Amino acid sequence: MQLLKNVSHILYHIVVVVLSAAIALSLPFTARFLSRKFLGYWALIENEKIFLVSIEVGAAVLLIILFNFIVKNVKRRKLAGLAEEAGLYTLGRAKGLIEHSRIRKLKEKHGVARNVMLIGSTGFTTFVDPASDLHQVIQKCRGAKIMLLNPSGEGASSRARSIQSPDISLESFREQISRSIEFLKGLKKVQKDIRLKLYHDVPLLKLAVLGDYVFLRHYHHGVDVRKLPEFVFRHLSNPGCLYNPFYQYFLDRWHDPALPEYELETDELIYRDKAGNEVKREKFELSALAQA
Repeated sequence: MQLLKNVSHILYHIVVVVLSAAIALSLPFTARFLSRKFLGYWALIENEKIFLVSIEVGAAVLLIILFNFIVKNVKRRKLAGLAEEAGLYTLGRAKGLIEHSRIRKLKEKHGVARNVMLIGSTGFTTFVDPASDLHQVIQKCRGAKIMLLNPSGEGASSRARSIQSPDISLESFREQISRSIEFLKGLKKVQKDIRLKLYHDVPLLKLAVLGDYVFLRHYHHGVDVRKLPEFVFRHLSNPGCLYNPFYQYFLDRWHDPALPEYELETDELIYRDKAGNEVKREKFELSALAQA
């Protein structure tokens, strides 16, 4: 196989050299031929004013198109440079099947056997549903820190009311959160290092930190988050990289003492102070809430 590659590489260079020599040798004959043809055609059209004006207009149109293309290309290159400086790796649109498949593979590559940090709403369509992007990742990760909506909080009810869909209600939200917690409890039983916290406010970002990559969607009022584009940022050393502030955003939220940690083994909410010391515990009736 390597021999065939070497032979094809040599043949490619031979063909390029032969074509270059042929073009160089034919230039004098080509120039003489074109000059004779040009003079002959010019003698016929030099007095045709309408034809000449048409050529001028056509040339002007072509120049305008060319300059517009150059300007747009320069702007696009500038935007691409800014995106690269910000650490933007790729963008997945909701209807882009190829892009979605590529991002899913990227999540699996950088999430399996690593620590996962995740902020979501219910978590069901993120890691519980077998068809979800992080279903395999959560099961095969080294450890996970996850933040979901508190099903009894105002944020869950506000988010459920904002989405105008017959399939989405506060009850369905609570059911999905309940199933997500049960899923995580199952992973905890097989010695997975899984930690869960619940937040009360309206969700802002759907954020997953997997290794050196951040996967980001924003929760827009009244819109299913799955219909919105997904941005992927990678960690870079330059100060303009947006990976760092999103990573820090997760850490700030995780260490917020207002967010209780859900103890998966005892179904209790644990409140801690800023130093991480336990302040109080309270029972969380998950089964009763799911049936409410």
